[in-house]
Amino acid sequence: MSSYHTPVLAGEVINGLRCQPGGVFVDGTLGGGGHALRILEATGPTGLLIGLDKDGDAIEESRRVLAPFGERAILRKADFSTLSHVLLSLGISEVNGILLDLGVSSHQLDEAERGFSFHGDHLLDMRMDREQEISAYDFINQASEEELQRVIWKYGEERMSRSIAKHIVRARTKEPVRTTLSLANIVMRACHSSAKSRKIHPATRTFQAIRIWVNNELDSLECAITSGMDSLRPGGRFCVISFHSLEDRIVKNSFRSWAKTCVCPPGLPVCVCHRQQKMNVLTTKPILPKEEEISANPRARSARLRIGERV
Repeated sequence: MSSYHTPVLAGEVINGLRCQPGGVFVDGTLGGGGHALRILEATGPTGLLIGLDKDGDAIEESRRVLAPFGERAILRKADFSTLSHVLLSLGISEVNGILLDLGVSSHQLDEAERGFSFHGDHLLDMRMDREQEISAYDFINQASEEELQRVIWKYGEERMSRSIAKHIVRARTKEPVRTTLSLANIVMRACHSSAKSRKIHPATRTFQAIRIWVNNELDSLECAITSGMDSLRPGGRFCVISFHSLEDRIVKNSFRSWAKTCVCPPGLPVCVCHRQQKMNVLTTKPILPKEEEISANPRARSARLRIGERV
């Protein structure tokens, strides 16, 4: 399991979800089954785990890892934005807790042919669900310069987005941009010297942006939080681990919104929206991994865990 994907903040997640024997929990991002395994251990002997992932490889690996738990582990190939629909199909109306561990898994990064990383030279892909039609190759070679610039800026917060988009369009007039390394080299040429001296590779933000767009990650996240809130029973916990500011901002703002009791425009003498608070935010600041965990798993360094409780 550890060679597939090491679960981040695993102990904090189990405490945050308040896992107890007999509970029903959802892991919306199975990966290699690391978090799911710990949830099933903490909720035995009768707890139930519903695991979702749109990556077929993750489902197969999790099926292997969780096989000893038999019918206590129900796995489905699905995007976490469809969480409530999956539960409805299983006849489950409420759950005790939901976990979302966002972003790309270690396995997806390490399996070079998936095209998520520029550490190697493989066909541009970046699809978490290999059955979907649009890949990174399609986007890079078909999007307009304006659309490329918009996506790289919006989802990568890349200051050099205009120059990068221009260089991509110029390069693809000669031949299609086919591989991860060719795209990374284009980004390198588009960036001036100050960008090349960053601690991270100049292509990191561009690759992040394209991956997010290809997999519709941020829109799916907003849908998943809404869907999950409707599926949590009172006292149920919602744990979300994010790895970059865009994800964390959505989680923080969504949780704050669900915690509000009034959304009337300022200046009204009395509340007319009659909004009911649906969540207590339990983490005013996100929980961060400890130094020991970061030393053992450097990819944990960017992890941020936020927890909310259904009212």
